[in-house]
Amino acid sequence: MERSKWLSTVASIWIQCSSGASYTFGIYSAALKSSQGYDQSTLDTVSVFKDIGANIGVLSGLLYDAVTGHEDGSSSCFGSGLSLVYIAGAVQFFAGYFLMWLSVAGVIDRPHVWVMCLFMFMAAHALTFVNTGNVVVAVRNFPDYSGTSVGIIKGFLGLSGAILIQIYHTLIDGKPASYLLMLAVFPTLVTLTLMSFVHADPSNTSNDKPHLNRFSLIAIIIATYLMIIIILQIIFTFPLWAHIATTTILLIMVLSPLQVAHTTQKNKQLPLPPSTTDPLIITSKTQEIEMNLLQATGTLNFWLLFIAMVCVLGSGLATINNITQIGESLDYSTVEINAMVSLWSIWNFLGRFGGGYVSDLFLLRYGGGRPLFICFTQLAMVVGHLIIGLSGNLYIGSVIVGICYGSQWSLMPTITSEIFGVKHMGTIFNTIAAANPIGSYIFSVQVIGRIYDKEVQANEVSCHGLHCFMLSYLIFAAVSAFGVLFSFVLFLRTRGFYASILQRR
Repeated sequence: MERSKWLSTVASIWIQCSSGASYTFGIYSAALKSSQGYDQSTLDTVSVFKDIGANIGVLSGLLYDAVTGHEDGSSSCFGSGLSLVYIAGAVQFFAGYFLMWLSVAGVIDRPHVWVMCLFMFMAAHALTFVNTGNVVVAVRNFPDYSGTSVGIIKGFLGLSGAILIQIYHTLIDGKPASYLLMLAVFPTLVTLTLMSFVHADPSNTSNDKPHLNRFSLIAIIIATYLMIIIILQIIFTFPLWAHIATTTILLIMVLSPLQVAHTTQKNKQLPLPPSTTDPLIITSKTQEIEMNLLQATGTLNFWLLFIAMVCVLGSGLATINNITQIGESLDYSTVEINAMVSLWSIWNFLGRFGGGYVSDLFLLRYGGGRPLFICFTQLAMVVGHLIIGLSGNLYIGSVIVGICYGSQWSLMPTITSEIFGVKHMGTIFNTIAAANPIGSYIFSVQVIGRIYDKEVQANEVSCHGLHCFMLSYLIFAAVSAFGVLFSFVLFLRTRGFYASILQRR
């Protein structure tokens, strides 16, 4: 099959599907804790380095800028160009998880806890490299539908944790140490095998939207299938043959995007010449374009977007990090809590996919500024936090918070590319993504952690009831409302730019 931007998209999707190991910490955390003799506080410390590594991607952005020498993402004097970004990620995938496996399996002596934190950081940090390559190439390849393309790429990453867990249940169920070895080998091999197919090819064709819609449909079908399987596995005990059958069907679904690339080859159309309606050209005429990181951080728009992300990402991540303790305090059963934890990846996917798709729809039809959708999702986040804090309904609250949290991961990179340009997009959006661990520390440790510990001390043993987390979620709701203000100001500052896109078309 001819090397094309469609085959590049398929390769990116498959790499994303294998890269969500950081979302499956719960599978091997107990084995890590027992084998290393950690208490819960020490395990949480190691987990924090997972969150930091997975979200601090400035180095991956800088490497991308260094090795892709031109606007089209072609190789520079470094020779292998974009492949170096993926190689850097693959090396960290293997080294981080392999060293953890050696420690858990007892092959090497127990490392000091800070050395284990380094292993965890390295393993999680690998994600930022492959994710940067896949997201930036998606924006370059589909400038007319950057929100949709980023939503697809980030959406499959959101599903990857559930996909990896299904493979684990089928091949090595009940062997978390072996799962660490699988995480060292599987993402590394997938990335190294497929990285040469990922490339920027921003040809202007007239049939992008129908094929992107087919990718979107496949993603929705896979998400629906995973949701059904997760619920059934909670209700029933699956025998081995059932795991094999359901995972085989899942893998066939994951392979199906290749058919979309094949169809585009059969229906290949000649590229249209560039025109003044191309979004990249429009951007260059309406903005001081192609800012580097230093220039971007000197603008008010950067900090408005960053603070908005701290508010929405921090409170969202604090919810999933503490959902077990919240559920226990509200007397949800273990089965119910596990169901909500497992289904979080589905709500996360819906937000990632929906945020990009819907914002593209409004932008292309009405010229609606994309930052307005951050306002909408933050308003919905306020409602979700109030539902959890005032009624204790985790079923509805976790769905709203999960979808709103996920939507930021397609909205934020796309807005970054539009406001600050594509050339240094990888560095800039990865810097803004640091809002995730910063917000998580503030809201998980300084808000939920401190308030819950005070409630436990007042009750001497443990805390049960709505009051345990009510104050925390009232604070979250207030912070999210505060974030709405910053994102709305960003919308007002950029609405002329977004309106010009519609006007020039």
